[in-house]
Amino acid sequence: MSRTRTERLVNLVICLLSTRRFLTAAQIAATVPGYEHDPEDPRDHDAFQRKFERDKAELRELGVPLETGLASAFDTEHGYRIAHREYALPDIPLEPDEAAAVGIAARLWQHAGLAAAASSGLAKLRAAGIEVDPQATLGVEPVVTVDPAFGPLTAAARDRRAVTFSYRVPEVDEPSTRRLQPWGVVCWQGRWYVVGHDRDRNATRCFRLSRIVGAVKAVGPGHAFTPPAGEDLISHVARWNGPVARTGSATVFVRPGRAAGLRRWASASVPGPDGDVLTIPFADVEWLASRLVGYGSDVRADAPPELREAVIQQLKEVVARYEPAGAGVAP
Repeated sequence: MSRTRTERLVNLVICLLSTRRFLTAAQIAATVPGYEHDPEDPRDHDAFQRKFERDKAELRELGVPLETGLASAFDTEHGYRIAHREYALPDIPLEPDEAAAVGIAARLWQHAGLAAAASSGLAKLRAAGIEVDPQATLGVEPVVTVDPAFGPLTAAARDRRAVTFSYRVPEVDEPSTRRLQPWGVVCWQGRWYVVGHDRDRNATRCFRLSRIVGAVKAVGPGHAFTPPAGEDLISHVARWNGPVARTGSATVFVRPGRAAGLRRWASASVPGPDGDVLTIPFADVEWLASRLVGYGSDVRADAPPELREAVIQQLKEVVARYEPAGAGVAP
């Protein structure tokens, strides 16, 4: 799904959750960004209706309880709203270790410059009467990290503001200054990239965040440019890095209902009484092993042998890193 459509669907959900009355299509079009159109223009209005019908179908497929009805007995046009009781999650009791996992996630979000969302999540946990022990996450670091340029670049992409930074490539010793209109920051193959319009080269370029030297500086006013609609940033980064030959094939056991991200990579899935057996194509053993380790006891690498050994070795390194000094490694 494109970023533009995702934002429009999120805005639509927020709009329909913000009121208990039914909103007509015209009211939604006047309220939700992304539905702007001229109702007097038949073509423009038809395009809006088609877009709105697709979005309604998408929300229902995602499980959003979208209702249709009349706001009052005097209305003739049906409206839409979201059933609050069906949409809201039930009470979710968390064990202390699960609450600790939320704390780890909060630390990761803080590293990614998204502390406000994480703080809100923890506040909701506390409001529900769940104790969040801040000491429970000491000594545990999130596996996913971001580069210092992540925060400034995501902010600039959100504000549609140009940036300048020093960038070093492997073939050149001295970094060069780049001027970029950033469209977005994406992760590909475990590395973060910014994609946008290079103002000096007048072309689309992507830059690996780990190669940015020093601070990223925002220049000029906000809303100074408009990214192309429907641009697939991940595909651009993949083309820039060249194709990856996934010649290996791994057999991985996954517990029922677990490791949704891993399942998306699978080329085949065979259900079993205790879980599912996935076939996952891969190019680098160490890279896949690091992903499997992140799912903990929910997954097990069965084949090939070199993948099993890589997973075991990485698990041993985790134990050695966090066990108390002088303690032996448990069998």
